[in-house]
Amino acid sequence: MYFQPTEEQRDLRAGVRELLAGRYGREALRASVDTGVTVDRALWRELGEAGFFALRLPEAEGGVGLGLPEAVLVFEEAGRALLPGPLVATHLAAGVVPGAAAGTTVVTAFDLGDGLVAYLDEADAVLGAAGVPGAPGPTGVPGVPRLPTGSPVRSADPLTPLHRVTSYADGSADGSADDASGSSIGRSTGRSTGRSSYRSQGALLTAALQLGSALRTVELAVRYAGEREQFGQPIGAFQAVKHLCAQMLVRAEVARTAVYAAAVTQDPAEVAAAKLLADGAAVRNARDCLQVHGGMGFTWEADVHLHLKRAWVRAEQWRTAAEAEELLAEELLGSAVQAV
Repeated sequence: MYFQPTEEQRDLRAGVRELLAGRYGREALRASVDTGVTVDRALWRELGEAGFFALRLPEAEGGVGLGLPEAVLVFEEAGRALLPGPLVATHLAAGVVPGAAAGTTVVTAFDLGDGLVAYLDEADAVLGAAGVPGAPGPTGVPGVPRLPTGSPVRSADPLTPLHRVTSYADGSADGSADDASGSSIGRSTGRSTGRSSYRSQGALLTAALQLGSALRTVELAVRYAGEREQFGQPIGAFQAVKHLCAQMLVRAEVARTAVYAAAVTQDPAEVAAAKLLADGAAVRNARDCLQVHGGMGFTWEADVHLHLKRAWVRAEQWRTAAEAEELLAEELLGSAVQAV
């Protein structure tokens, strides 16, 4: 198969990068960190107008009519910019939750274990939560399910607030409607065939976010290695630093290949592998980027630590490393049995 982006796909990626650079550059990122505002409603609506959330909806339903490969390229750019918010959940909710496609409704999801939900205070609806369709949420949006309640949990990432759910919208305490919600998404959008596919798509889009972060930390490390001087020459001239940057690039490119391939095949095992590789690339590249920056990388003013903290959180979303390894093991064992 040919996995290189087409000219139209490259233009789409360039357009999203330009949009985010102008609307959510470093100053906006640092402002989010300083103020604690993790979801900019105006920006969310702009993303909706640009087709970010409706990218895969059919044109007949008001969407852009593109596919998962294009969505991966768009989410890669969002990861590169460290754009906060429940991007994946709102994208998956387009065409299901009113206002999600347009960016007027913020939707999060039960994509973390242990009953944790990210951006619960900022969201209007939660995918996978037990809610009654048609019951207005806290913002009074018709058709948006009610939100569960939860208690705040300290998050490693200052731009990913977490809550542990204590009660659900229908009064249940176990989220028993979780599976049904996943299935309904599959039926409504025509893009999945149930909860497993819904979570697989969420895992792949999260892998694309991780990929964008991994590629960005390569850029940050190389740039700093060329600017910072020691003993009269840039530190990038030293072999140890060269090796770190080279290893970062290899990790990111291997993850990129896996993510792009999984977007084309949509095979569950390949999606699991892509998530596993992208998580590893994002976390390890951020660590190596810190190493290249030295003591400066550990300061609050530097952006490198934000990539590392976000990568830690994303590695636990939609599909963890342990879950991906189990899925891959089942696939390999099944192939081995068939071969015998």
